[in-house]
Order: sequence, then structure tokens, then C-alpha cells
Amino acid sequence: MKHFQKYFLIKIFGLFLLVLAIMVSIASRPPKNFPSGEVVHIPKNISLTRVSSILYAENVISSSFLFKSIVTIFYGQRGVSAGDYLFEYPSSVWTIASRMAKGDHGLPRIKVMIPEGSTVRDIAWILLKNIPDFNAPYFVKIAADAEGYLFPDTYFFYPNSTPDEIADSLRNAFRDKISAFSSGISLSGRKPEDIITMASIVEREAANSADRAIIAGILWKRLDIGMPLQVDVPLVYITANTTGYVSLNDTKIDSPYNTYKYAGLPIGPISNPGLDSLKAVLNPVKTSYLYYLSDKGGKMHYAVDHAGHVLNREKYLNK
Repeated sequence: MKHFQKYFLIKIFGLFLLVLAIMVSIASRPPKNFPSGEVVHIPKNISLTRVSSILYAENVISSSFLFKSIVTIFYGQRGVSAGDYLFEYPSSVWTIASRMAKGDHGLPRIKVMIPEGSTVRDIAWILLKNIPDFNAPYFVKIAADAEGYLFPDTYFFYPNSTPDEIADSLRNAFRDKISAFSSGISLSGRKPEDIITMASIVEREAANSADRAIIAGILWKRLDIGMPLQVDVPLVYITANTTGYVSLNDTKIDSPYNTYKYAGLPIGPISNPGLDSLKAVLNPVKTSYLYYLSDKGGKMHYAVDHAGHVLNREKYLNK
């Protein structure tokens, strides 16, 4: 009798496992009306239960319970990444759970190149040209206070990337890159914000490494002896002058960015510098020069004193 009961219990348990396996198999299959080729939006800061309800309502999964169980058991605290998900073809609940826990949105990424020396407004324009329906004015609004601290590089963004997400990506990239310069900044004896502001100027003043290092040395020297920096690029920045030309009237503008009118560095960065400019201001070349100018072909000419600078102006700019 005992053997029969044991045998019966084993058969019942086996049958239970079989039924459970069949149910899991059925529940894990994609619904017949799976939204192939459609995008499903998952809002931020919602519960796993709410996520599973959205997916079930959109016919992405057949079982909310199984979806929640997979995410909880296999991905724990990671949870689900918010955003838009493209489901190109029917997938099992196991695949859906894995994708959403890993943040695999399935959307093609857009390559965006942000050159060194770009301003926040430049970046907004570049993003607008590359990402459909990008809110450029809002990006300028939220990123304006990060001028100088958005790292110029090549990025790959989703077509639905928000201005906040992109601004965060650029800020995080800058923090990652600047960490390599932490010891150099400490040894320089200068404030980190001054280093960034000077690098933003040098980035716009010179086009190659050699000239950047020389100009960095000249500008630090001017700063240290109390001489006005008298550089054009901060005025170009505040006037949004696309020609780069600075008039005599521009030099009289009453602005903390006007280094003709006020001694010292501008109130903040005037571009987002690259690594080369950061290296230049941390490792400036010391020379006897105090003046420089760029001729019409972009070549730099240096002078020890103002008289030599005047001669260079007449020789290279007044032809």
C-alpha cells in the first residue's frame, strides 16, 4: 500500500511538472498578434507590474506573471530600462525580459560627430540635423550651464534620445576624460574651472597642437602679469558672429566675457574643448612671445612686444 501511495504521489508530481512545463511553454510564446515592427514606450519610474501590464496590453507578452518572474529571478535589482523599444519580429517572453533588463531597445543608433570647440548652440544644431524632431531649444536651455563641460566626440544616439539623456551622456563623457588630467590640474596650481575656460579659448584660437601649446603659454603669461588677455573668441561667442570678425565696437561691449575691457579670464568657458587643448593649457610652451596673430591663411605669427605685433599686423593682415 505504501509503495502504491509513493508511486501515486510521484506520478501526480510528475504530472504537475508536465502541466507546469506546458503552461510555461505556452505562456512564453509570443502572442499571435505580436506588434512586429512597432515601437512600445515604457515610461520612467514605473513598477515592474506596470511594465508587464503595458507589454501585455500591447500584445508583446502572453503572461505578465511569467515576465515579472523572469525579470525578478534572473535580473533582480536591475529591473527594466525605460524608453522606446522596437520589436521587429515575434519574440519569446524570455527574450523580451532579457532585452528590457539589459536596455536593448532594438532601435538603430544614429552616429553624431561633435567637433572640438563646439558651443552648446553648435551642438544643438548638430543634433537637430541628425536626430528627427530633436528639441534643440530645450537642449540649449538645459545644457547652457554646462558649456565647456560637454565632451566633443563621436556618439551613437537612439533616434528617440531626449535632450536630457544626450546632455547627460556628454557630461558623463567629459567627467570620464577629465579624470586622466586630475593630477596635472592639481600640480598646475590653478583652479579646475580656470583650466577649462582657458582650454576653451585655446581651442578656438589655434588649429594645431604646436600653436595651442605656444598660445597657452602666452595667455597664461598675460594672466600672470595682470595684462588683459585681449582675445577675440569670447566676443565672437557672445555676439554669435559666424564670420569670426571682431570690430572696434565689439571690444567696447560691457560683458564679463570681454577680455579687452576686463582683465582676467572670461566668466566661463566659450566652447567645449578637446583633449589636445586641455593638454596644451596644462603643458604650455614657455617663450619670450607676448603677442600672436593668425594670417589669412591660418598661419600663426608671434611677437615679443607690441611693436613687433604691429609690424606683423601690417605685414600679414593689411595686404
